[in-house]
Amino acid sequence: MKLCVFDFDSTLMDGETIDFLADELGLKKEVSKITKEAMSGKIDFFESLTKRVSLLKGLEVSKVDEICHNLPYMTGAKETIYELKKQNYKVVVFSGGFRNATSYAKDKLGFDADFSNILHSNNGVLSGLVGGDMMFDFSKGDMILRLQELLNISKEDTLVVGDGANDRSMFAHAKIKVAFCAKDILKKEANVIIDTKDLTRILECL
Repeated sequence: MKLCVFDFDSTLMDGETIDFLADELGLKKEVSKITKEAMSGKIDFFESLTKRVSLLKGLEVSKVDEICHNLPYMTGAKETIYELKKQNYKVVVFSGGFRNATSYAKDKLGFDADFSNILHSNNGVLSGLVGGDMMFDFSKGDMILRLQELLNISKEDTLVVGDGANDRSMFAHAKIKVAFCAKDILKKEANVIIDTKDLTRILECL
């Protein structure tokens, strides 16, 4: 058995979930600016996440789900996951985004498990608070080590794919490190760089 860990936003999905949510409130420009700074490593991920989610306060959970269930998946996402599983990979998603999106995508794209964050709500409306598995810059690295131990999978048998600064921590624990349409800060940590929005290109490096 081998392990493949994908980031979700701007990797398996073409865009940033939180930007789509913010657009519903007319705040896409403001939130997108913070997202870009976080993904480029210019500001702390935890601070950027909590700040952006606070701006979503008042958005109805039903609208969140509607948006998250209609996100555009990256070209080749489903096909690539299918091929990886045929090659005996456990395929997992680590996302600094939200379970509303990743758990739905799990059934659509066919990966095995998702670890992401939860948007807190009261009476069907977002409170502006967030918690979960992927809150910090180090979260993905911490989680991949625990998964490798649980599944008895080595660094040599691990593939990771991401695009932003918060993916660096998991890149340290994989043999194949794919920077997919990535920020420069992550490309420096990668040994495979793909600048075309086609996830099937990953299969060429196996």
